[in-house]
Amino acid sequence: MAMASSALPLLLVRRPSPPMSTATLLLPRRVALPPRPASLPATTAVEPRMRMGARLSNSKPHAASCCDSASAPAVTTGGGGGAKDWRLLLAWYLLSLDKHPVATKAVTSAILTLAGDLICQLAVDKVPELDLKRTFVFTFLGLVLVGPTLHVWYLYLSKLVTINGASGAVARLLLDQFIFSPIFIGVFMSLLVTLEGKPSLVVPKLKQVT
Repeated sequence: MAMASSALPLLLVRRPSPPMSTATLLLPRRVALPPRPASLPATTAVEPRMRMGARLSNSKPHAASCCDSASAPAVTTGGGGGAKDWRLLLAWYLLSLDKHPVATKAVTSAILTLAGDLICQLAVDKVPELDLKRTFVFTFLGLVLVGPTLHVWYLYLSKLVTINGASGAVARLLLDQFIFSPIFIGVFMSLLVTLEGKPSLVVPKLKQVT
């Protein structure tokens, strides 16, 4: 009994575990990795590149259009200023012609007769010195006689002959050339010679014209 009681403490004492080697401590643990996927197909690898190329190609036209739109005004404004000025001048003239037809035609006729007399003296007669009195008389007659008279006559002629087509045009032409023109030219030449200070030459001038 005494031997059993003396052996009991020996059994209760904790026995040390056997020491582990350094290799056992440093040995890494194996972790189960998922299976490696098979190689991607060629289409899957190329698809992102194709998408990126499509985006770049779609963005290029926008850049070009922006550049074109930015440069377009510079091209059009370079030579379009003169055309715009002419359109504005024509619109102003047509508006003035609609509001003040007689005055506008009178001024237009004066400018045309002035230019015609200058061309006649410089290019046709080739005078060494301009006859300013003659130029003034022509311009004055264009202002007070030619423009208003032609306005009234052609307005009346369009109301007088209401036939449409070629027959109406021929009728107006005959009335203008054989009735109005002889009377108008006679009055114009008589006033021209009289205003030039040569009333005695009215009849010879008329005979010369006819």
